[in-house]
Amino acid sequence: MVKRAKRLGKGIESLKKEIEGHFTKIEKDIQEGNVERGRYHIKEIEKSLLKALELKIKTLGKDDNSVIIYRKRLEKLRMTVELD
Repeated sequence: MVKRAKRLGKGIESLKKEIEGHFTKIEKDIQEGNVERGRYHIKEIEKSLLKALELKIKTLGKDDNSVIIYRKRLEKLRMTVELD
């Protein structure tokens, strides 16, 4: 069980890094005016990465509110993209 917990912990950290990378890309796309590509990254975070992160955190039983924080941050960026 310890190996599984370590593996899940590493997976959670990896997903967080990947999500941060997508947030960076969204912000860059917004600055460059490339709204369509920004929307793609938003969908990527929403549909796969946040869901996977949420499942891993739930499986590990960890008290982590990062999914909530990422969703709020994503909503702010979505509003910015929608306004452009």
